Amino acid sequence: MLTVHHLGISQSDRIVWLCEELGIDYALKHYERDPQSRLAPADYKALSPSGTAPVITDGDLVLGESAAIIEYIIATYGGGRLSIAPGQPHYTDYLYWFHFANGSFMPAGMLSLVAHMTGTDLGALGARLDNAYDQVEARLGEAPYLAGPHFTAADILTLFPLTTMRVFAPRDMAPYPNILAYLQRIGERPAFQRAMAKADPEFAIPLT
Repeated sequence: MLTVHHLGISQSDRIVWLCEELGIDYALKHYERDPQSRLAPADYKALSPSGTAPVITDGDLVLGESAAIIEYIIATYGGGRLSIAPGQPHYTDYLYWFHFANGSFMPAGMLSLVAHMTGTDLGALGARLDNAYDQVEARLGEAPYLAGPHFTAADILTLFPLTTMRVFAPRDMAPYPNILAYLQRIGERPAFQRAMAKADPEFAIPLT
């Protein structure tokens, strides 16, 4: 059976949310962070070579990496739903934003997070996160969702750097009205609400 190994307040939120959006059967196994380091416990790190969240198991399969997991679940259990296939309208939009989340947005966000934690001035490197936010803001002025008129897995991947990462590296959202309106639309999705209630019921994900 498909099992989502969930580390609290982490990128594995994405996988719980995906399963809820697709309405598929899955088991959810919670792991508590180490109380001292706040990192993944040893039994979670042992699940995959990277030792990071998210991780799924499905029979003998053990798979890490958010994007890989999402593609696997959509193809294996979702019948292609929440993705856009080659040749369909907005395919390249979907492709770009699906990979933008972890390819550009997350690395820039991690730089900002480390800088915030250490009191480091990023200088010109800080512009990378500004640029990422500006791109998302501009795109959401053109379409209600990142790949176009319909919600897709690209939105699932992109929400984490727009929300949870701001808990650890605060950002003024006033310059981003399109993103704020988008976050409100996301927050109204029943599957999103179910996923957050199951994954991190005590964590108020910032949607403002």
